[in-house]
Amino acid sequence: MYCDTSKLSIRQIDKPTAKKMVVKYHYSKLWTKCSVALGLFIDTGKEHSFFDEPEEKMVGVIVYGDPIGRLTGQSISDEIKRTEVLELTRLFIHDGYGSNIESWFISQSFNWLRKNKSEIKALISYASPVEGHSGTIYQATNWIYQGNNNRWNDGWIFKFDEEARLPFTLSDRWIHGRTIFPYYKTNDPKEIQKQVDKPFWIRKELQKHRYVYILAGKKVKKRIMKTLKHETLPYPKSRDTNESDIIKLNPTNGGNDEKHKV
Repeated sequence: MYCDTSKLSIRQIDKPTAKKMVVKYHYSKLWTKCSVALGLFIDTGKEHSFFDEPEEKMVGVIVYGDPIGRLTGQSISDEIKRTEVLELTRLFIHDGYGSNIESWFISQSFNWLRKNKSEIKALISYASPVEGHSGTIYQATNWIYQGNNNRWNDGWIFKFDEEARLPFTLSDRWIHGRTIFPYYKTNDPKEIQKQVDKPFWIRKELQKHRYVYILAGKKVKKRIMKTLKHETLPYPKSRDTNESDIIKLNPTNGGNDEKHKV
């Protein structure tokens, strides 16, 4: 099913509105750095009860923020300064509005940035293999893929059922060691075993897929493309993800660790 894009529109929304949708509906349940938040609205076909205008419903949000790494721009090309790159950090759209709605929303966000943030030359984003993501939506909107080599990071990621110390939003999903550190004062699995009452699961963290989109005009884009620091690679496939071992860890005072193959 395709969405009738003539009924769609986007506009900038305030951070509290964006945060509310992200925390409630995005798979991460976590807010992030935000420089620009855009809402996706659909004309419901109904007239507003007080005004002779179509009633709109916000069905999605896209968030761009300053990259964490201060050398992110230079990591793409020496033509790009730190202040000339944004990271696409969150994207959410409610289901049921058509298979083309995500790519339409992202493309329209490019147009908005070109018009309202003309200093931005490039965008960067990452797809997490841990969540089963290979970057399909980036591929559909013609981002440049720069790889991840399917290498392991040094850290672990964790999954808990219902752990008393963690907010319910962090239960029953894979979370990074950085996220749980404030609750246990460690992200060492063996140390966490001493502090929990129930089993939990760990797996090695795979490096994220890195995607770049050159937002600059033709002349500048041509210079950037000639000076890219990383090789442009073929798009990865979904089957290349989630090929890691899961280890079940029991509380230290009982049980043996179990290893499961995904």
